[in-house]
Amino acid sequence: MTDDAEIRAQAAREVCPFLSAKQTAFHLGISPNTLRGMRLAGKGPKARRHGHNWRYHIDDIETWSLARGGGEGDV
Repeated sequence: MTDDAEIRAQAAREVCPFLSAKQTAFHLGISPNTLRGMRLAGKGPKARRHGHNWRYHIDDIETWSLARGGGEGDV
């Protein structure tokens, strides 16, 4: 993970560790529709339903991304 990504992830944990689907998609550099399709197929980061909204914990996002080779050196 790059220093910038680590700083942003830490800031998210301190404020609110749960990101909306739109925020998660932006963080991963994919479209919200792609993220939704991945969730429905069981291939995306772990998601939790809070009321009517899907939320993603920053730690789950980072774990999922790193497991797929999304890490340091990737841009």
